[in-house]
Amino acid sequence: MAALGKIRKRGVALVIIIGLGLFAFIAEEAFRSCEATKNQQRQQIGEVLGNKINVQEYQALVDEYQEVLKMTQGVDNLSEDQLNSLKDEVWNSFVNEQIIANEAKEIGLTVTDQELQNMMKEGTNPMLLRSPFVNQETGRFDVTMLTKFLADYKKNASNPQVAESYQKIYQFWQFIEKQLRTQTLAQKFQALIANSLLSNPVSAKMSFEAQNQESDIQLASIAYNSINDNDVQVSESDLKAKYDEEKEMFKQTIETRDIKYVDFQVVASAADRQALMVTMKEASEKLQSGANPAEVVRKAQSQFPYTGIAATKRAYPSDIAAKIDSMSVGQTSAPFETKGDNTLNVVKLLSKVQMPDSIEYRQIQVGGATLDEARKTADSIYTALKGGADFDELAQKYGQTGQKQWLTSAMYENSNTMDEESKNYLNSINTLAVNDVKNLEFSQGNIVLQVTARKAMVDKYDVAVVKHTIDFSKATYSEAYNKFSQYVSENKTIEDLEKNAAQFGYKVQERQDMYNSEHNVAGVRATREAMKWIFDAKENQVSPLYECGSNDHLMVVALTKIHPVGYRALDAVKDMVKQEVLRDKKFEQIKQKLAGVADIAAAQAKGARIDSVKQITFSAPVFVQATGSSEPALAGAVSALKQGDFSKALVKGNGGAFLFKVLKKAAREGVKFDEQAAEQTLAQRAQQAAGRYMQELYQKANVVDNRYLFF
Repeated sequence: MAALGKIRKRGVALVIIIGLGLFAFIAEEAFRSCEATKNQQRQQIGEVLGNKINVQEYQALVDEYQEVLKMTQGVDNLSEDQLNSLKDEVWNSFVNEQIIANEAKEIGLTVTDQELQNMMKEGTNPMLLRSPFVNQETGRFDVTMLTKFLADYKKNASNPQVAESYQKIYQFWQFIEKQLRTQTLAQKFQALIANSLLSNPVSAKMSFEAQNQESDIQLASIAYNSINDNDVQVSESDLKAKYDEEKEMFKQTIETRDIKYVDFQVVASAADRQALMVTMKEASEKLQSGANPAEVVRKAQSQFPYTGIAATKRAYPSDIAAKIDSMSVGQTSAPFETKGDNTLNVVKLLSKVQMPDSIEYRQIQVGGATLDEARKTADSIYTALKGGADFDELAQKYGQTGQKQWLTSAMYENSNTMDEESKNYLNSINTLAVNDVKNLEFSQGNIVLQVTARKAMVDKYDVAVVKHTIDFSKATYSEAYNKFSQYVSENKTIEDLEKNAAQFGYKVQERQDMYNSEHNVAGVRATREAMKWIFDAKENQVSPLYECGSNDHLMVVALTKIHPVGYRALDAVKDMVKQEVLRDKKFEQIKQKLAGVADIAAAQAKGARIDSVKQITFSAPVFVQATGSSEPALAGAVSALKQGDFSKALVKGNGGAFLFKVLKKAAREGVKFDEQAAEQTLAQRAQQAAGRYMQELYQKANVVDNRYLFF
């Protein structure tokens, strides 16, 4: 009871303590929840119609596309530009798939399994023809080959020796199947939209006549540029009225940003160039004196290796190929510079020979319990062949087919390395006469070789090349960095960056309307950190110094303007609007000048230029030499009049104002109306209209692209 009494006395304090404890517990959970939500948001690379994709999911799609591209193109790696293009393709595909899937779901549009099966049986879809399951005789996709592969894949899934190769092909097929379904759904959706725009024989006939009815006219024109801009008064109210009239032209669906920046590329100093020149002169002298070319090229750290194999000119860099054309055998060049790849070069032409570009050969590989045994066996095979023995029979005797195969220059002449045995092997194939036999000794055995055909004789060159990039030294980079760092640290505003740039030897450049989907800043690679800064900064901020490019660029960026989603402000488009107002006012001046004009002569009397213009059609805008502009409005006005008519009203064009008389109107000769072809043309235009409809859907999909934060 005493204890209960004490509790009652301290009841209020206990309630407060318990309440604080509960609050702390709830707050901690809320904090954890908020932190988890923030972490998820940090991983989100984009969003379409509310469907989010995180960086891991996007990377998985990129990796999938990348593996397919490597397999179909037979390459091991993609360049940076190829990879960037691939990332864009993956993103655009994801966005389009999400949009089409959403629209298709609303109208109940699907691609059934039966439709896919029918496409596979037909076997002509281009996607299927990219698969490994194409029958070489028919040139069509063979579903039985696929069925057999899937059965083999299932059977060998547990066999580690073959599972990997099967897995790659299986993943490739899964990709094709997924793409086939997605592509087919997109085609059905676009066909549905396109077919809602109906064509008929009447519209087809009108379209044909618009394309093929030609008019010759006598044209009276006065160009807008004949009136000085300073003679036209433009007020702020004029600009505002024009802006309101054409406001939809200034709508943007993606935020863009304007920047000013200084990009400085570090290059080799005079001292750096001189140090390299010493190395190149030394290499030139050694080659000229007859030193081992492979050793000279290696010690000079040439970017182009020496293999000792004669090759066609296409195997050499373009500057080297051009150089050897003017050299004689045994000649060594002095060091010369190639601006295109920023290199110093030395070349020695060791030999020039005529050799076949393609050689057919066959061989028997000879091994044995010991190397001596292999040598003896090879000698007996060689002796038998020289004595007239049948090559195929001997090959079969030693468990080989002796099958003939072709070797082309392109198969080996771009090799970066060449060991002595490979060099000896290739030189033997290249130099053997037809039907000659040679016994080649290798460290692991012998090869008995016979050349059976030679064709396409070409010039081949054995050339030692010392090619070295003109690089800057660490001292040069350090000096450039310190100077640029001083410039950035002393100029914290946009105004100061511009005012003092010349003093440091820099130039401030400008870039308008940057998108966050771009892969770099100002075309300089490795500028992701600068991109992130640009789309996180506020107007008039100046960035820190960025080291970018191939560790050879220094950059500072200033954000000058943010253009948010919506309508561009009048100030941002003022120059464009002013040109439109000037055109309107100049047209009114010309209209007053030509008031009452009823024929070409009267127009000429009032200062119009007179020209003859022929073969005008409604479907193609006419180009007017007098104004230097394309004029679709003039083409439309001409099509509305009959032969002999004079224009009833002054035509307002892009580059001037026009009056005209129709001299001749006739159908284009030799062209007959084909109703089916004309309707097909209209159907193609409907397809284009369906593409524009997709753009409308894109704008309404609330697409968020944050890839710049990750890639």
